[in-house]
Amino acid sequence: MPGYDDKTRNIVPISEKLMLTVEEAAAYSNIGINKIHEMARKPDCTFVLFIGKKKLIKRKEFERYISTRIAI
Repeated sequence: MPGYDDKTRNIVPISEKLMLTVEEAAAYSNIGINKIHEMARKPDCTFVLFIGKKKLIKRKEFERYISTRIAI
């Protein structure tokens, strides 16, 4: 296809991604990386998904979590 290559195929806006890296979640929410890591380590955390040692953030769950808090 003209104008289509491997470099542009995988560009998805953060707001449309299902899963975010911790760095993307930090940029998306304006919450620090260290704070997100701390929140994700809690046993009752519902927005983290581990793939081996890799930690991903479930965007919609993360949004719900933040929207129900007045402080973190």
